[in-house]
Amino acid sequence: MRTLSMTFIIAALLSGCGNQPPDNGGGTPQAPEDAGVTPQEPTDAGVTPQEPTDAGVTPQEPTDAGTPPTDAGTQPEEPLPSGPPVQTGPPNVPEFEPAFPGQTRAPEVKSKTAFQVTEIASGFRNPWAIAFLPEQRMLVTVKSGALYIVTPQGAKSPAVTGLPSVDARGQGGLLDVEVGPDYAQSGLIYWTYYEPRQGGNGLAVARAKLVDGETPRVENVQVIFRMMPTLESTLHAGGRLVFTPDGKLFVTLGERSILAGRVQARDVKSHFGKVVRINPDGTVPQDNPYLSNPEAKPEIWSVGHRNILSAALDSQKRLWIVEMGPQGGDELNRPEAGKDYGWPTIGYGEEYSGTPIHQSPQGPGMEQPVYYWDPVIAPSGMTIYSGDLFPEWKNNVFIGGLASQALVRLMMRNDLVVGEERLLTERKERIREVVQGPEGALYLLTDATNGKLLKLTPR
Repeated sequence: MRTLSMTFIIAALLSGCGNQPPDNGGGTPQAPEDAGVTPQEPTDAGVTPQEPTDAGVTPQEPTDAGTPPTDAGTQPEEPLPSGPPVQTGPPNVPEFEPAFPGQTRAPEVKSKTAFQVTEIASGFRNPWAIAFLPEQRMLVTVKSGALYIVTPQGAKSPAVTGLPSVDARGQGGLLDVEVGPDYAQSGLIYWTYYEPRQGGNGLAVARAKLVDGETPRVENVQVIFRMMPTLESTLHAGGRLVFTPDGKLFVTLGERSILAGRVQARDVKSHFGKVVRINPDGTVPQDNPYLSNPEAKPEIWSVGHRNILSAALDSQKRLWIVEMGPQGGDELNRPEAGKDYGWPTIGYGEEYSGTPIHQSPQGPGMEQPVYYWDPVIAPSGMTIYSGDLFPEWKNNVFIGGLASQALVRLMMRNDLVVGEERLLTERKERIREVVQGPEGALYLLTDATNGKLLKLTPR
């Protein structure tokens, strides 16, 4: 990602392209308790108060080199968007200025393509994730610990049996699910969950063979990764899974929110506040960046993150994440091997009480976010569009918004955000998950006691 030494390069990249300076005015401030939380769960900064082919890139390699313009949501010959940003209210921390032009409050854009929203199924109690099986059937997780198979027409199977028990308090429970890259041969699926343990809990990654049928079940459950150390906390364990084309598995982890965990986010002896990278059997890839450090957890890919609930690969198969900030400071990052993203030393937000967290939003040796939000969107779920149903959206980033009750669309060019749009705001529903289906439609989950599975297609 961009470091302080890149500021003038980035400013030069954007100069003359029609970008407007950040607008810090307008709108009505959001209440802190709206930051991505459901009423029954504890409030926390921007999260639910109940939230390589890039591999082998060595830390010393330039992060900006050779990025082709085809990874942008707009083509080079098109003018960059200009004008005011999405009206979201004044920033919580106005004294923190962006490190480079366009790092926050990008111009508002409007989709030209008309679309429709179809409700496929409902009745999910706080659903969390979607993964596609053959024939466009879907696996859908529910926070309490249930996993369902759902047909494209919305028929739900009985809950899949054989899953381990989960700690579903607070932000815990059964979280992400992914279909193994060799599913056609192995039948393996993977999932994340808060694992109850002696002395507390922690995020775990498990895999098992899915036995399909009228009463589906999983067999031969194997835990392939455990977040360590164990800590008693119902908050900030992260939990997104992303497979790469070379068969590696990224797992995103939070820093457990409480101070005892927060202070470990930049500590390589702890998994807290990290992106980790493992093989599908849980072993450690031999090109992971911290293998030469005997004190470091060998699974670590990047450090200094707060709580990562959004992750996806782009068209170049590089990992992107969006992490929950405190009051202000949700961040879009592209985590690279061995790099430090600064939490809790730097950031663009503050505590919900208004107490400062950071002396500065910048610091030596720590990466700047590609983009940040203040006020927050409370992100959860993410996809980078590559389908053909919506040509206008090609290579755009889509993020589920909890507090913002929106599907957030980011228009990209050369790894920078050049436009932002808030979709589905009229529905006033918390968006927990967004994925792209095999046919190019977008599929969403709403976070509610009567959660819905929605589908977006062109009208």
